[in-house]
Amino acid sequence: MKRILALVLTLPATALAEPFERPIPQPQTEAAEFWFLVGSLALIAALAAVQWLVSRR
Repeated sequence: MKRILALVLTLPATALAEPFERPIPQPQTEAAEFWFLVGSLALIAALAAVQWLVSRR
């Protein structure tokens, strides 16, 4: 009986919940593009360093 009462009390709360609103993507900033470039170049340099180390073995 307690479970039924708890269920009856919580159902109206979920029925009154706000509908999901999809997030609107924000435009890419120039600072974000710069740091993406820096990260990409660092990744390429790290991959080149690993290739150089592995090829020496």
